Amino acid sequence: MNKSVLSLALAIVFGATATAADPGEIVKKEVKAESSTVLWKAYKVTGSHTGVVQLKEGSLSFDGTTLTGGEFVVDMTSLISTDLEGESKGKLEGHLKSDDFFGVENHPSSKLVFTKVEANGKNSYEVTGDLTIKGITKPVTFDVSIYGSKATASLKVDRANYNVRYGSGSFFENLGDKTIYDEFDLVVDLEF
Repeated sequence: MNKSVLSLALAIVFGATATAADPGEIVKKEVKAESSTVLWKAYKVTGSHTGVVQLKEGSLSFDGTTLTGGEFVVDMTSLISTDLEGESKGKLEGHLKSDDFFGVENHPSSKLVFTKVEANGKNSYEVTGDLTIKGITKPVTFDVSIYGSKATASLKVDRANYNVRYGSGSFFENLGDKTIYDEFDLVVDLEF
């Protein structure tokens, strides 16, 4: 009788193992766009501006609990300022959406595709990805942290790489206090 119980127990254990996900199987987890945030902060000689842009869709790929990839699309038409109100807010948002900056009429979305992911600590990864803004794709490198079903990342983007020229000292001389710095920050909080 003990042999039968042992045989049954082994059959259950090995049967359950055989139906579990194979090691090395990549699982794609969709990001919840409505509960994820993408904050931006841009700098100029005389101060800074902050705002948000909405994630349209995205996913993270995992091998077990290890991050292996990701792909995201941002709705550039949703770009808003959060540090201004009224007429000033409307003017800044209109200008950022114009061809002087992101040209959202012709380029309504931006995209990021992870090309390399390396663990650099517990729940932490160094990611290199192809970032496409205004139809121009350039590599960016940044850190991503994963905690349960949440991920966070902060990255610096050099707008000069994407032909976003307005007020840039990289393209124009003698701008003085009208200079807008090329690098802007993105702080991303994702839920999946």
